[in-house]
Order: sequence, then structure tokens, then C-alpha cells
Amino acid sequence: MSVEKVTFNNKIDKEFSRTVKKRVDQYFKENNLSQHANASMVIKTVALLSLYFGAYALLISGQFSLGFMWVMCIAMGVGMAGIGFSVAHDALHGAYSSNRTINYLLGLTFDLMGANGYIWKITHNIIHHTYTNIHGHDEDLEVAAFIRLSPHSEHKPVHRLQHILAFFAYSFATFFWVFVKDYWYFFKSPLGPYENKQHPISEWVTLIVTKILYYGYTIALPLLLLDITWYHWLIGFMSLHLTAGFILGVIFQLAHVVEETMHPEPNEDNVIENHWAIHEMITTNNFARENKPLSWFIGGLNFQIEHHLFPKVCSIHYPQISYIVEDTAKEFGIPYNHHPTFRQAVASHYRTLKKFGDPGFEWQPTTAV
Repeated sequence: MSVEKVTFNNKIDKEFSRTVKKRVDQYFKENNLSQHANASMVIKTVALLSLYFGAYALLISGQFSLGFMWVMCIAMGVGMAGIGFSVAHDALHGAYSSNRTINYLLGLTFDLMGANGYIWKITHNIIHHTYTNIHGHDEDLEVAAFIRLSPHSEHKPVHRLQHILAFFAYSFATFFWVFVKDYWYFFKSPLGPYENKQHPISEWVTLIVTKILYYGYTIALPLLLLDITWYHWLIGFMSLHLTAGFILGVIFQLAHVVEETMHPEPNEDNVIENHWAIHEMITTNNFARENKPLSWFIGGLNFQIEHHLFPKVCSIHYPQISYIVEDTAKEFGIPYNHHPTFRQAVASHYRTLKKFGDPGFEWQPTTAV
């Protein structure tokens, strides 16, 4: 059951959506390419999984110094972020492979790192991708009570400091995910536009089993097998999560909470006065498209525009199709938001946090494109 369901005016401006989809489909056909993972994506998958689990194997062997084990914890954090960006994200969208079993198995890497793929598919694939930047619906705008990511949410005195606090909060993203967030979402109602959503028993079982497995290999085994104190373990565990959380938290915010992106509100009939595809264009931002190492690591999440328009296309293809999308947007007079560098995107997010934290800042209502 949906609560105050927001809809889009898809009766207008259909041509942009049709044209960009046709041109992207034509790109794959003309080049005889699959829209799913290619050899480069498979190599990247192996590399990132090897980084995370290889670092864990070295750490749990107990053959190295505390300093080396600490470095391995940080390496695991980097690997966790990379797997989340590049492997699990594509798999959970059904974009990694045309084979559902492969997507399911690779999607379980998300669960093996302490998160829950089922809840992610609800809050991200369905809610965030449908209601991008719509206050009260997009769960990605609800990071913490002391962080105001929408100009339409209630302003609190603590928000004056959010441009400083936010980056610390992002660092705890995966820690909160592992111990609080997934359980909270399983019981939360309404969950986005869903009220009293019933979760399958099989998903409850998966949640419990994978959480126990994660706690087992990251908490129990190190304390049982390694010659370390509890505070040595805590330093390593927190280093892993602070590293992964900071990387994941910052990257995700650069896609939607920057100066160029809009935060549309539905009208009195609960309708967004734009076609859904155009709504995604004006609420989404790309960055550092020419930075190949960054694009490789974050799975094309710096190509969020393409990801939102084509979530079933593997991220390995986003750099190529981004130029098709950009040219089509220009042709139709639709904004194509992007920052040339990662640094510029971070700076824009910082300024946006500062503006949204200012009680005197007045947001200009968004009109249809």
C-alpha cells in the first residue's frame, strides 16, 4: 500500500526519453555489445574481491605486526567501498549479468560485507531511483537528524554546523548500516511510500544468517584467533568502517546534493510537473568523467545521470554512453549537470550543505523544465 503516492507528468515531454533510449540501444547494437558486464568488468570484480578478502586473509593469519594488520583493515575498507560501488551495486540492479543467478550471487557480496541487499533494493532501486530528491520520499536524503540534505526539510539550529559535521557522519555510514540501519528498515513503516510493507520470511532469514556470518568473521574470529586485545580489535574494526563509510558517503552525495541539482515538490495533486526522465536529469549530477582511475574504482557512480536513466546497463559502459546522453539533453534543451573534477564536486556539495544549514537561506521553488 502506498502513502500519498507521488506520480510524474509522463504525458508531456516524452520525446527526450524515447530518443535517448533509442540512441543508447542503437549504440549497443551497432557495436555488437552486451549491456551487461564485459571482460574488463569481470577483471575488476576479481581485483576488488581479492583486495577485500585477500587483506582479510593476511590479517587473520596472525603472521604480521599490529601495524601491518591495521593497514590491512584500511585496505579492507577500500575494498568494501569498491565492491559496494562496482560489484554489488550492479548486481542488485540486475545490470551485471542477464543471468539472475549470477546477479543474485554477486549481490550477496553486499550481505557478506554486513549490509542487506534486499532492503537496499527497496530503498535505493525502487524508492531513490523513482523519487530522486523528493523530500519525504527519497530515503537517501535521510542520513541523520543533524544533516539537512533537502531545502524542504525542517531546519534545526544544529544544521548551522552541518557542513562540518556531515563529513564525520558519512564516515559512520557502514558502521550504522551493519548494526542499526537494516534492522530499522525491516521494522519501519511507512518505508518511503510503502505503508505496512510485509517482508518475506526468506528475507528475514537471509538478514539474520548473513548478519551472524559477518559478525562472526569480523568480530568473533579475530578476537579468538589473533593475539590482540579488545581495543586493538576495535581500532582495526573502526578503521575498516570509517574508511569505507567516508568513501561511500561522500561519493553518493556528490550525485544529488550539489548546487546544480533541483529538489522538486509535487503539486496539490501530488504530481511532479515533469516527465520522470527529465526529473532524473534535473536532480542528478555527474562528476570527474575523464578521471579513469576514479571511474574504475567507484563503478561509474560519477556517471549517475546515465545510471538513473539506464539502471539495467552495467556501469562499465557509462563512460561511453554519457556522451550520447549529454548530446541528446543539449538537443532538447535539458540540463546535463556535471563537474569536470572530483574536487569541484566536493566543493559544490560543501557549499550546498552550508546553504541548507543557513536559516536565512531561501530555496527558489522549482518549475517544470
